[in-house]
Amino acid sequence: MSGGGETSPRIYASQEAGGLDGASRWYALAVKPRHEKAVHRILETKGQETFLPLYRKPHRYARRQKAFHLPLFPGYVFCRCNIGKRQPIVTTPGVIRILGSGSEATPIEDSEIASLQRAINAQAAIEPWPFLQAGEKVWITEGALAGVEGILIEAKQGPRIILSVSLLQRSVLLEVDRAVVRSVSAPR
Repeated sequence: MSGGGETSPRIYASQEAGGLDGASRWYALAVKPRHEKAVHRILETKGQETFLPLYRKPHRYARRQKAFHLPLFPGYVFCRCNIGKRQPIVTTPGVIRILGSGSEATPIEDSEIASLQRAINAQAAIEPWPFLQAGEKVWITEGALAGVEGILIEAKQGPRIILSVSLLQRSVLLEVDRAVVRSVSAPR
């Protein structure tokens, strides 16, 4: 892990003059594993506006504890730029590509980045979480219901899962703690 664990997560959002004209948008850069901090620093030195959201993860050793600041989105760094002037970005060591569909880079909504920045700057408790959508097949990981599978119908207020018996063509609604729900497609 480059950069060590002693740096505050708040400093990883730069406000450099990265071309803040009307054509500048936020893009996600896929980067080599464990190169997020290095790519972020290099892009900053090139004058690009970047954002690398980090979270604090404590690790306990035999007799001591140390906190690390790890990327919320491992393998990605956000960069605000004019996509027509992407050459300095894609030639940065550690950058694999700008995310998009086909050869077209896809911008990220400003409001999504602004929300992440506000949460980081407010020092809110934040950690990575699996992306779950309504309609997705999920399973419960812990407790008396561990191993139960169903269809997620709501995730905003709290996970609500539909359990069905196909033969009877009947279903029941189950409300559970969001900490124990994972996508069936995620590794168990």
